[in-house]
Amino acid sequence: MSQFVDSDENTPLLRDEPRSDDVNDDDYRSRWRSIRVMYFTMFLSSVGFTIVITSLWPYLEKSDDSADATFLGWVVAAYSLGQMVASPLFGLWSNYRRRREPLVCSIFINLSANIYYAYASLPSTGDKYHILISRAFVGFGAGNVAVVRSYVAGATSLKERTNAMANMSACQALGFILGPALQACLSFLGEVGYTVEFIQLKLNMYTAPALLAAVFGVINILLVALVLREHRVDDDGRRIQAINYLSEDEVDLIEDPEETIDQVAAYTSNVLFFIVMFIFAVFETIATPLSMDMFAWTRREAVFYNGIIICCIGFESILVFLAVKVAAQRVGDRPVLLAGLAIIFCGFFILLPWGNHYPKIQWADLKNNSLVSQLSSNSSFESTGCPYDQTWCQYTPAIHLAQYITSDFLIGVGYPACNVMSYTLYSKILGPKPQGVYMGWLTASGSGARTLGPVFVSHVYTLLGPRWAFTIICIMVAAAIVLLSFVYHRLIAFSVRHGRTIE
Repeated sequence: MSQFVDSDENTPLLRDEPRSDDVNDDDYRSRWRSIRVMYFTMFLSSVGFTIVITSLWPYLEKSDDSADATFLGWVVAAYSLGQMVASPLFGLWSNYRRRREPLVCSIFINLSANIYYAYASLPSTGDKYHILISRAFVGFGAGNVAVVRSYVAGATSLKERTNAMANMSACQALGFILGPALQACLSFLGEVGYTVEFIQLKLNMYTAPALLAAVFGVINILLVALVLREHRVDDDGRRIQAINYLSEDEVDLIEDPEETIDQVAAYTSNVLFFIVMFIFAVFETIATPLSMDMFAWTRREAVFYNGIIICCIGFESILVFLAVKVAAQRVGDRPVLLAGLAIIFCGFFILLPWGNHYPKIQWADLKNNSLVSQLSSNSSFESTGCPYDQTWCQYTPAIHLAQYITSDFLIGVGYPACNVMSYTLYSKILGPKPQGVYMGWLTASGSGARTLGPVFVSHVYTLLGPRWAFTIICIMVAAAIVLLSFVYHRLIAFSVRHGRTIE
């Protein structure tokens, strides 16, 4: 008899009507199987972004001679722009239909776009535009991240949500790590590779990663179709009747008309998430040019060393996600978010140049013009150091390698903590109402930040140097800390705000 009592007390899905423990257990297992499918979908979303990122430029350059670095920037931004447009649309769709529908549709768009990417070099003209369009549609398909986050938020209680969101972020980070690794494993195919004549497919180191992503998409569709079930629970873990189809009136009835969402808290969460994603996009973008300018690394050294650093940061992020679970349970979500922003501030503050050591200037040690011409004509020679046309190189102190490594470590701690806490708090603020549209706007704000961040830093860094670039970032992070402190008391769960539960 005591076994049944203990099972009831420990079962997170408590029902209003009496049900057997077997039903509870079955529903619990089905719910978490579905959540794990969402983990896998999030993992594949990040893999789809990174699996071709390291080969994107050589593929673009090989496919179309007219492509330049500026166009590459648009190709990289196309993914985020596509995701920014799609996220609210898929989120809205998920509010009124079964989540399986927008998920299958978005994954199908994603895998089709990856196949399109593999065939982008087939036409005789305009190949760069085909690559651009394919990446935009890959990003459009990745708009299902809003549906994933909405599903996990609705299928978990308040106590479960931080753990679930941290697990989902860890899967996302793992995808960012494994994406480039899979690309590296497929590089043995080489640039020529093999040609499958009857379907006119060139299988090489550039197209194989996209095709592998398409295969993952097929697996994902099967999992969504066969395993995913509709589950909703309230903040206390009690099951809400499974919702397959929703009219607008039914959506409104889920939430008491008098118990509205705190729009100030929701808007603030979007702003904070935008800032977090913006500064990380800046960090990703500036790493290679900064290291080449400050440490006189060659292109190959910069790619190799920064690849190692980013991989280490990825593993560090997974450890942080695990630590966040414990920290949030002990001190709460808001203090973890505040601490994460403070750590990011320290990470960028450390990067501010100081001292009397200046970066090496390209060609600065060459006095003989004929020697300059001779070396310039040698295709195997690569000049290193800070470009002479960046005038700030002449008066801005160099950043030391120890500063750079320390900054990477701190940002690798602060960013994942802020990332998971941002949308964990956001989901709790929104409460029981279907969160598809709201999560769509949150994802769109993150995609917009990933689009604007690289544009901002490339211009400011090139024209004014690291001192101005990192000072502006520090000001932005400080403003985020002030904003969080100002609305700290409002960033609470929906049920706590309306007195249903005690925080």
